[in-house]
Amino acid sequence: MKHIFFLTACSFALSFTSCQMKKNTTDTPPIREVRLITLDPGHFHAALVQKTSYPQVSPDVYVYAPEGDDLREHLKRIESYNTRAEAPTQWREIVYAGEDFLEKMRAEKRGNVLVTAGNNRKKADYIEQSIACGMHVLADKPMAINTADFRKLEACFRMAEEKGVLLYDIMTERYEIATILQRMLSGFPGIYGVQMPGSADDPAVVMESVHHFLKTVSGSPLLRPAWFFDTEQQGEGIADVTVHLVDLVQWELFPEQTIDYRRDIELLDANHWSTPLTAAQFEEVTGRAAFRDAPAGGVRDSMLHVYANGDILYRIKGVHAKVSVAWNYSYPEGGGDTHYSIMKGSKAHLVIRQGKEQGYKPALHIRTVEGDEAAYEEELQAVLPVIRAEYPGIDFRRTGAGEWEVLIPDAYHNGHEAHFGQVTAHFLQYLDDGNLPHWEAPGMIAKYYVTTHAVEMARAK
Repeated sequence: MKHIFFLTACSFALSFTSCQMKKNTTDTPPIREVRLITLDPGHFHAALVQKTSYPQVSPDVYVYAPEGDDLREHLKRIESYNTRAEAPTQWREIVYAGEDFLEKMRAEKRGNVLVTAGNNRKKADYIEQSIACGMHVLADKPMAINTADFRKLEACFRMAEEKGVLLYDIMTERYEIATILQRMLSGFPGIYGVQMPGSADDPAVVMESVHHFLKTVSGSPLLRPAWFFDTEQQGEGIADVTVHLVDLVQWELFPEQTIDYRRDIELLDANHWSTPLTAAQFEEVTGRAAFRDAPAGGVRDSMLHVYANGDILYRIKGVHAKVSVAWNYSYPEGGGDTHYSIMKGSKAHLVIRQGKEQGYKPALHIRTVEGDEAAYEEELQAVLPVIRAEYPGIDFRRTGAGEWEVLIPDAYHNGHEAHFGQVTAHFLQYLDDGNLPHWEAPGMIAKYYVTTHAVEMARAK
């Protein structure tokens, strides 16, 4: 059965502003009013795009999805943003729920920007069909979880260019202040030197992240769909979360440079392993009893084994990089997801740690390789005004022989959820500009080449 219904924070008439196009020299005309479509929102990231409001985005959001828990959880999150005490949003969710939701969305085409965050097995198809009918697409990662998806994604970028629409994925980790400063510092030869190439045994760039199945989002316990634990639907860990890490490797090592995966990337090794969950843990995080709806092939010895962990070793433009991801069931009390990153230059290593010792807040340190420490201190002081011009309040504090901590005011640590609004704001600017930066599309294709082909390599082992 199909239903059409409305979720509103206040009562007002439904209206649209005509999308008159401003003159622009680019292929894609800017949009005067952005009208969002949310398609099959099975992941909480779909709601986080709407945690904040945007002046050029209509409060009317069209949601197309099958009936079920995924849709209900999504609408509950949007309602919580609309009814919160501080800076409430005013979203009006106009929902079509039915098995033919995709066909209905394509036929009605009531928006011009589609947001998709959900079952990753379907995402490449959703992207393809949305672009085919002329919509811009803002997609949660991953946009591809296997090599077949990758080939389809390549074709989607070609089609997007032909149709004059933008396809972009949500890379929140670029907005973490410690990562921004790590990238910035690596651009000062007096501080970083030149990028070291590293080796397979000693990669020049290493990034690691640890995540947790049981967590809190927007102040409430997160209820995950059962399919999240099926790697044929969610994707393996090295096809999912490592997309962020591969993106950061490219974004930090080669700022605003085009990456061609055919020429610039060589996969060297990939591995994967599982996180075992008990039936009680599965029920706690999904609300489903005794592995009901769990992937049958993953249950062994009364445990559900989820291939959420893995690592990838590869060479990019001559630099050896290694990324790895691990998923635990839940973090310790007072804890959270963690991140580790090191970039190795000829003069210094730039290291981010986000563990218990750092209070689970990213901390950036500079470790000199060798040389005159007094002269190096002068180099740090020389670049400080440049950094402060963009990020006031940043400072350096010496913590030991050849080591400095980058002091970051708390105001810059706005949290993972806030980064979705920052990504969306940038995407809206790209829509207004009429194009993406020239390096973005090749970079997206390159990183999904790495992750999807790494899964294939790991499974072949």
